[in-house]
Amino acid sequence: MTHIVVVEDEPDISQVVSLYLKRAGFSVTAFTDGLGALNALIAAPADLVILDVMLPGMDGFTVMRQLRDRSDIPIILVTSRREETDRIAGLELGADDYVVKPFSPQELVSRVRAVLRRARSAVEDSQEVALTVGGLTINPQTRVVTQEAREISLTAKEFDMLYHFAQHPRQVFSRDQLLENVWGLADYIDPGTVTVHIRRLREKIEKDPAAPVHLLTVWGVGYKFEP
Repeated sequence: MTHIVVVEDEPDISQVVSLYLKRAGFSVTAFTDGLGALNALIAAPADLVILDVMLPGMDGFTVMRQLRDRSDIPIILVTSRREETDRIAGLELGADDYVVKPFSPQELVSRVRAVLRRARSAVEDSQEVALTVGGLTINPQTRVVTQEAREISLTAKEFDMLYHFAQHPRQVFSRDQLLENVWGLADYIDPGTVTVHIRRLREKIEKDPAAPVHLLTVWGVGYKFEP
């Protein structure tokens, strides 16, 4: 059974989220603090983590940063802050998705299923061969990207997006198409998520991110990868 860890210090929210997840067929373990959750996840990794940002002691960003240093475990970030800077910070640290309080428990379950689908798809992609495009070598088995013998550090979603582009060179994708193909559920995710990941990828793979030659914007349509 797929195991979900919920890290939420508000008892009412934790109980409702756990109830809906269990009704959806998941096993659930709930924690009220970041350090306890982190230690448990290091000892016995789960299939996905629902992680609140505002936690007593160790906050959610710190927990996520330490988890990302160890694994690509899917993480859905929960925040009560609506500011774009907070959402961007979570995405840049490697969150697979985020929700803003108050949220619908049914929507959260849908997001969980979508993120898990993407994670399983990434495992299936790991059977595919490495691609060499635009001076980049992208290895889905090791999930390592190199450029001129230099390894480029990417988050899980940055890798997924780059590999998707590399599989379809010169094909233009809208933001909604990228949300569907890379995140798996366009309806529930802010299209600005794509913009954040495009910017981050450019900073990592382009010699001049302000004048990209590989990851190009097609104005009024979307983005494409030029080998």
